[in-house]
Amino acid sequence: MNEEMVCQELVEVVTDYLEDAMAPDARTRFESHLPECPFCTRYVDQMRTVSRELRTVETEKLPADRRDALLEEFRRAL
Repeated sequence: MNEEMVCQELVEVVTDYLEDAMAPDARTRFESHLPECPFCTRYVDQMRTVSRELRTVETEKLPADRRDALLEEFRRAL
C-alpha cells in the first residue's frame, strides 16, 4: 500500500495518527501527504489543538446543558 494518501483518507484516520495508533506504513503515507497539502497540515494542527484542549475540560464541572450541547455538536460533525 504505497500509493499516495488523499485528503479524504487523511481526515478519516487523523484520530489514529494523533493517538499513535497507526501502522508504520500508514503513518509514513500520512506524514508524506502533509508537506504537499497546506489544507491537511492546518487540519491536523487544528485537530491536535482540539484534542489537547479537550483534555483540560473537567466534565464534572460542566453544566449538563452545556455538556449536552457539545455532545450534540460532535454528533452532527460525524
